[in-house]
Amino acid sequence: MIYPYLITALLLLSSPCLVAQPYFPTETWENRSPQAVGLNTELLQKAVDFAQNNEYEGDRDLKVAILKGFAREPFHEIKGPTKDRGGPAGLILKDGYIVAQWGDVGRVDMTFSVTKSYLSTVAGLAVDDGVIASVNDSVAGYVWDGKFAGAHNSQITWDHLLTQSSDWSGTLFSTKDWADRPPSEGGIDDWKYRELQTPGTNFEYNDVRVNLLAYSLLQVWRKPLPMVLKEKIMDPIGASTTWRWYGYDDSFVNVDGIMMQSVSGGGHSGGGVFISALDHARFGLLFLRRGNWNGQQLISERWIDQAITSSAANESYGYMWWVNRGERAWEGVSPSVYYAAGFGGNFIIIDNENDLVIVTRWLNPPQVGEMVRLVQAAVEK
Repeated sequence: MIYPYLITALLLLSSPCLVAQPYFPTETWENRSPQAVGLNTELLQKAVDFAQNNEYEGDRDLKVAILKGFAREPFHEIKGPTKDRGGPAGLILKDGYIVAQWGDVGRVDMTFSVTKSYLSTVAGLAVDDGVIASVNDSVAGYVWDGKFAGAHNSQITWDHLLTQSSDWSGTLFSTKDWADRPPSEGGIDDWKYRELQTPGTNFEYNDVRVNLLAYSLLQVWRKPLPMVLKEKIMDPIGASTTWRWYGYDDSFVNVDGIMMQSVSGGGHSGGGVFISALDHARFGLLFLRRGNWNGQQLISERWIDQAITSSAANESYGYMWWVNRGERAWEGVSPSVYYAAGFGGNFIIIDNENDLVIVTRWLNPPQVGEMVRLVQAAVEK
C-alpha cells in the first residue's frame, strides 16, 4: 500500500516548478561565489591572475598594432574606424552567474575576428527565417550583380562562404582577394595568378571573402546587418546600447535606393564589432543555452549545431566559430569546447560540459588554451 502522503511527496518532487530553471541576467547580472556553484576559489583565482599577467604584447594604439601585424599584405591600409584598446579584461560565467571578472568589463573595445561569429549568427537568422532557403544554395541565386559570375565564383554556396573555403576571386571595396593574408612564399604575380581551388575543398582565412558574406547578407536582408543583430539578438538578450558594428569608408552600397554600409567581418583594416566584455558574455551565454534566452528561442538549435560542426576543409573550423578539434585543438581541453577568436587575444569560449563561458580581452593568444585549462581545473568534479 502506498500512503497518500507518500504519493503527494512524489508528485511534489516531480513537479516542474521544483526543477531549477536556468539563470538569465536582466539589466543587472547576479554574482555568485565560486564555492556556491562548485568551483575551487583558489584555482579559479589562478586562472584570473594568469589572464591578467599575460597581456597581448601589441601596441595599445590599435592602428599601429594593425599596420605592424599585417605589414606583409600589399596595398594594406586602414579603411574603417579603430580605437585605442584597454588592458586585460574578462569574465567567467558558471551556470549563467558571474563568478569572476577582471579589468574594465564595461569598456567598449575592438574585437576583430570575434565579429565573424556575430556575422555567422546573422546568416543563421536568415536561414531560420527562410530568407536563405539552404546553406547549400548557390549565392549567385541571391546576389546577381556579377560578384558571383563566372565558372569559378558561380559554384560558391553560402556554406563555402561560412566555412572560409570559397576561394572567391575578385575585388571588393577596392581590396583584392589575393592581397589579403598572402602566403609566406612568392610574390604578387604568384598570388594574383594562383590556381583557384574548388569551392569547399580548401580553407583560407581571408577577410575580403568574409566581407563578401556580409555584403551578400545585406542583399538578402535588405537592411543594415547591425540592425538585424540588434533587433533579433542583442536587444532580446539585454545587451547594452554601447556596442557598434562598422564597415569601411568605401563600403556603402545602394539597397532599395538607400545608402547602407556593408559591415566588415573583422578589424584588420579597421571596423568590425566594437563591444564590451559584458555584452560578449551575454552573447556567449545565449550560445551556451543553445539559442534560447529565458524561454525565447532566438536562434535555432539546428543552426548552432551546424555552426559548431567541423567543416570539410578544416576540422578546427565551423561556421565562423573555431571548434576544439583538429590541428588547432588545445591540448587537455574537451573537443566539445568551441570559441570565437580575434586578433590581440579576444575570445568568447563556450564549454557546455562544465556550463561555462569565458570571455577574455587582450590575453596573449598562445596562452589562451592554458587559461581554459586553469578554469576547468577549478571545476570540482
